[in-house]
Amino acid sequence: MVAKGEELRRQGIVIRTFDLKKTYIMGDQEINAVNGVDIEIKRGEYVAIMGPSGSGKSTLMNLIGCLDTASSGQYFINGWPVQNLTDDELARIRNKEIGFVFQTFNLLPRATALHNVELPLVYGGISPEQRIERARGALRSVDLEPRMYHKPSELSGGQRQRVAIARALVNNPSILLADEPTGALDTATGNEIMGLFERLYQQGNTIVLVTHEHDIAMHAHRVIHIRDGKVERDEKIK
Repeated sequence: MVAKGEELRRQGIVIRTFDLKKTYIMGDQEINAVNGVDIEIKRGEYVAIMGPSGSGKSTLMNLIGCLDTASSGQYFINGWPVQNLTDDELARIRNKEIGFVFQTFNLLPRATALHNVELPLVYGGISPEQRIERARGALRSVDLEPRMYHKPSELSGGQRQRVAIARALVNNPSILLADEPTGALDTATGNEIMGLFERLYQQGNTIVLVTHEHDIAMHAHRVIHIRDGKVERDEKIK
């Protein structure tokens, strides 16, 4: 297992699943939400995971984000065998390896943009001086440094999502995992945010975008189509 993880890391493979399954028991029914998924995503890729409601894409996102554990199969993130990790190790992986961007921003309402971006670094034991420097740098990367002392209520929806993206970037994660990142935004603002993701991709970030919207998925450079818990199609589009 260690050797396999090292080999995947050497090949630049950030996400690799082998026959990944997630089964839920509902009454006397067994629901195979994720049913034998094999995917491989390399460092620097920009991938959309797309599927209709009930396809299993949200469950797959939770597995990739280490927010849930698989019923069976194997999952390696940056060479780490997720199925073998303790709860503490999983928490460290979520904090260090994955930058989350959610549809509803998930910002602390009474904290400034700067403090919201700092939060992952607090859990990482980084000194206050370093935290501020890195948080400012992350806000600068999303063109929001001038608004760093504003609270979420003083920012537009697009600006709030930029704060959330800066927070996701501040730990230099292996992957940026975005769940319906434009779902709470109007079309024009959503297009701005997708333009920002493209810029971050061009700068070398690995981005995994989960969406049910075809036009949003088309911003990625590769689309993995999920249906009935399985990979229906995996296509390069750019």
